Amino acid sequence: MKRKLGWMFVFFLLLPLIGFISTTYLVSNGKVLPFDEHAINWVKTIETPALTKVMLFFSHLGSTGPVIVISCMFLIIIYILYRKFDEVVLFVIASLGSTGINQGLKFLFKRDRPLEQIVKETGFSYPSGHTMAAVTLYGIIVFLFWRHIKTVRGRTMLILFSSLMIIIIGFSRIYLRVHYPSDIIGAFLLSGIWLYLNIWTYQYLMEKRYDKEKK
Repeated sequence: MKRKLGWMFVFFLLLPLIGFISTTYLVSNGKVLPFDEHAINWVKTIETPALTKVMLFFSHLGSTGPVIVISCMFLIIIYILYRKFDEVVLFVIASLGSTGINQGLKFLFKRDRPLEQIVKETGFSYPSGHTMAAVTLYGIIVFLFWRHIKTVRGRTMLILFSSLMIIIIGFSRIYLRVHYPSDIIGAFLLSGIWLYLNIWTYQYLMEKRYDKEKK
């Protein structure tokens, strides 16, 4: 059991933390710009009016208003179906914390957005707020509903749906040229760390409460 926990710690916390620190260093020193520009130039080659509309739609799903609406819907579903107030609290803390961390880091790094934007976005660029919100939202949805879905088919559909939403929302920000690819990578890594810490803390507290009730 201890060996399993050790591998989980390395895979879900230590490696992403090293990755985020490395990405942040490269971004802060401008060393990742050639990679960013090369990736953006490739994305330009697949632009079409129809695809732009699709990317605008998914990008909108990752913005503040829709995220709040989707979050409230899932909060209501979780509470009505399972009557788990502690899961509602976890959902709220993870979501609000992700937003707070993102805004704090944006003002810390003050990275400007790409100049040639398909849609106009203001504010700073690193890390991507839409991507962090998507990873946190759909990641916590997977964790909470996985615990209650018993069928392999149901769990597979849950993972596929959430993974696609995260990937497409992240890619849409690059496609619309409101973020550099490194903004998305940093957001993936950071929100993954934040998600892991929330889930680990939640499980630790639940186990402590269970052990206390057994005594």
